Amino acid sequence: MNQSQPQVIEINLERLERIRDVLAMISLGEFNPDEHLIAVENHDVFSSFEDTINLFARQLHASVQESEQSMLKLDAARRELEEKLSTIEKQRLAIRDLSTPIIELWEDVLTLPIVGVVDTQRSLEMTERLLHRISQGKARCAIIDITGVEVVDTSTANHFVKMVNAARLLGTYCVVTGISPVIAQTLTQIGVDLRDVKTLGSLRDGLKECFLYLRNHTAHRALDAGGR
Repeated sequence: MNQSQPQVIEINLERLERIRDVLAMISLGEFNPDEHLIAVENHDVFSSFEDTINLFARQLHASVQESEQSMLKLDAARRELEEKLSTIEKQRLAIRDLSTPIIELWEDVLTLPIVGVVDTQRSLEMTERLLHRISQGKARCAIIDITGVEVVDTSTANHFVKMVNAARLLGTYCVVTGISPVIAQTLTQIGVDLRDVKTLGSLRDGLKECFLYLRNHTAHRALDAGGR
């Protein structure tokens, strides 16, 4: 039985080196179809292989270019998203500061007017800002005014108690003002114990209370100094 003999093709070494060079440029990521494609000069059996290498190189280059463009677009979208998130965070902080301003009502007297709903997160933020402001200015009195709070439940009342206790730990005398008859009745009905918290009806009454505290505190210090 006759078996066909494999066809032997003689290839110029220079043609093999051209293929090697193209593959090397591809592996290095430096392939440019305008410069590095194989110049097919001979139309023989091997030229079809050279054409295949060229086709492969073009398609791979196009895929790489497309991937790089996609990465650039993704990177641009990521930066845009980061900028938007940064803007949103700045706006959130600005809104928080506007919704919970801490005002130096008098020398040594700060006031925290609260408006709206007080949940756990907002309570923590308000307490943190109040304590930070107290530690910065060494305020001896703080007034938490809840005139703008329409609804007070057990959770809200507990937030205020914790806020007052935290201020006391820094040595600041703290009162709660703006207790309306409706809120007073609600607190009584739900059984909230505010006996350890000084509560007053208006901000004016709270300021008078702070003046009285400061005057008495100064008098006690004078007496202590004289006794020595």
